[in-house]
Amino acid sequence: MLKRNKQHIPFWILFFLSTFYTQAQQDSIVLNFKEYLGYVKKYHPIAKQAQLTIPISQANLMRARGGFDPKIEVDYDRKDFKETEYWDRLSTTFKVPTWFGIELKGNFEQNQGEFINSNETVPDDGLYSAGVSMSLAEGFWINERMATLKRAKLFREQSKADQDLLVNEILYNASLAYFDWLRAYKDAMIFSDFLENAEVRFQGVKQRALAGDIAVIDTVEAKIAVQNRALGLEQAKVRFMKRTLELSNFLWINDVPVELQPEVIPDENVASEIDVTLEIMGKPLDSFTLENHPKLRSLEFKIDGLTVDRRLKANKLLPVLDVEYNFLTETPDQINSLIVDNFKGGVTFRLPLFLRKERGDLRLAKFKLQDARFERDNALVEIQNKVIAIYRELDSYTTQNQLIADIVTNYETLLRAEERKFSFGESSLFLINSRESKLIDAALKRNEVQNKFFDTKAMLFKSLAINPETL
Repeated sequence: MLKRNKQHIPFWILFFLSTFYTQAQQDSIVLNFKEYLGYVKKYHPIAKQAQLTIPISQANLMRARGGFDPKIEVDYDRKDFKETEYWDRLSTTFKVPTWFGIELKGNFEQNQGEFINSNETVPDDGLYSAGVSMSLAEGFWINERMATLKRAKLFREQSKADQDLLVNEILYNASLAYFDWLRAYKDAMIFSDFLENAEVRFQGVKQRALAGDIAVIDTVEAKIAVQNRALGLEQAKVRFMKRTLELSNFLWINDVPVELQPEVIPDENVASEIDVTLEIMGKPLDSFTLENHPKLRSLEFKIDGLTVDRRLKANKLLPVLDVEYNFLTETPDQINSLIVDNFKGGVTFRLPLFLRKERGDLRLAKFKLQDARFERDNALVEIQNKVIAIYRELDSYTTQNQLIADIVTNYETLLRAEERKFSFGESSLFLINSRESKLIDAALKRNEVQNKFFDTKAMLFKSLAINPETL
């Protein structure tokens, strides 16, 4: 038998008190809806997985910024054979990549040996150079390093929106599990109450039959009513047990799955806190906006990333035109030694004749961008229409809840009247059982309508993709 007495106890205590319960304990522990969702958001593996999206995007951004890290390169090569120094080459370079395809470079070169090439001959103390290299066509306005960094920044912002979507999804599913658990509990309470009524009625009928006031056969009908209510209660308890296990799927403490104890029950007054917990209170239809919707923000950042990719592909249609100029000096400590007559420079030009690969890549990039824009436009309309439909559905369920509540009240009135008539000998157990069955059906229907009402509120929460800050 499920117990109706209950008390509110902090959620974390639920899993440490079970060994201290005794058979004589009469109180139940209420699992609050907001507290339950708070633990789901904090401890559930999917919610914790969603929290990894931001560190992953930060790591990608750090890796992209590495493309602009200064670099030191050292190249040393030496050959000695039969007491002859063929060559001894040393080249050290310090490079500083910058934005817009410009690279600053400093170099020290020292070569000696009997078999070095004439163009490698440098002063005995080595030759210093300082200069710059840059791209004047392909790679000037955008290059692979610049595009990677821009995409990484956009991915970081997109990850924040995706994190909200992941957290919202798990909280939505957890909310549905809680509402189903609540409905199963209320159904069980209905059968428990009516089983108690049927047992009281059976005892009364039995005493009246023994006194000869009514026929003995009426006790059989009263007993059948008790058995039917007991059967209904057992079936309801099985459903409640299943919903409890389904709810336990969302409960974790420090990476350990948790199973609810039998004493834990849902909060029957959850209706008053759903809107506040899910942060959908005060959001009328006329104030609805999609500007900050996480899914649309995610798609916008995706479009921005594909736009960067399209610009990069378009830039590759330009010819490669790289220039380099380096001042040469033996005495880098003397500024006046850096004169334009001592230099090393060059120009590189390259252009494919047909550009078929580049034109194909650009076309594919444009198609991907167009596809993402179609996806964004479709998502905008879908979300807008879905939210409007949910608001109207909520209005309907508000009316349905009032109607079914009135129906239950009227059935209760009919049942009480029929019981009173039976006490005067003007009715029968058949009519009482019939009235009671109608009342049970109406009460179960009330729980069903209320459950759909709560589910619709959860659907509104999901459609708005809210990541509650108060949990």
